[in-house]
Amino acid sequence: MSMVLFASVVRVRDGLPLSASTDYEHNKGVQENKKHLKVLSKKLSHLPDRCTLKDEHYNIHFISSLGVGYMMICSENYPNVLSFCFLDELQREFITLYDTMRINTAVRPYSFIEFDNFIQKTKQRYNNPRSLSTRINLADMQTEIKLRPAHQLTVYDLGTANGNVHPHPSPHKGIAPNQRLEPVKLPGIISCLLSLLCGAFNLIRGFHAIENLLQCYLLSCYSEKRDLKSFLMFGILCLCNLYLHEHRNTWQILFHVAVAAFSTLQTRMRQPQGKGPDYNV
Repeated sequence: MSMVLFASVVRVRDGLPLSASTDYEHNKGVQENKKHLKVLSKKLSHLPDRCTLKDEHYNIHFISSLGVGYMMICSENYPNVLSFCFLDELQREFITLYDTMRINTAVRPYSFIEFDNFIQKTKQRYNNPRSLSTRINLADMQTEIKLRPAHQLTVYDLGTANGNVHPHPSPHKGIAPNQRLEPVKLPGIISCLLSLLCGAFNLIRGFHAIENLLQCYLLSCYSEKRDLKSFLMFGILCLCNLYLHEHRNTWQILFHVAVAAFSTLQTRMRQPQGKGPDYNV
């Protein structure tokens, strides 16, 4: 069904919501677009004063003027000309009721929630085009849109600022790559020293010691698939010692394998720190 679903008024400089339609729309698509709307409201100062973001089944339109942005979500087949007429009507009424000083000094979100009454009444009118009749001049808005069309955005532009697209960070499941690890305990320090000692023995004998150094790195620093990498290093060290059995006696091989196993265990036991509560900060 073609209709206006949600509308809000925000302050351009910081995206502070000043008023919004008090809808109880639980549609998943609308809720997702409300998230897009929230992101865009933080970026209005970097965007043109008239924009459209088209999603799969919904459109977001917004305009901004005199430090205030007027935003809406509507169904995909709702006419653009009606959308911008709707926003223009909200704008004219809002600047009539509230002066710039009051808008700029607002601190709390939804300081002008009483404006919702006007938003709701206007929504009802625009959701029933027959009732609009001659109350709006569609011809003027159509001409304005043709002369100065709305800037087209996509969901990938939600990360833009000053016209530059910032690539979205790749989603990480679980703990982020920059997660700090728990403090190293004494067994971890010992395993690291023993790994370095084994690496030194390998260098003296003319063998490479990169596996031992990588074990120390995995124990010290967080990386993706850390446990898998540590087990892989342990397996490689075992194979290397098996290959070098002619150059070492049984006790030397057991020592190197035992150190590798001890380092792998300490790497597995040293877990990332849990994230502390942010207390909504």
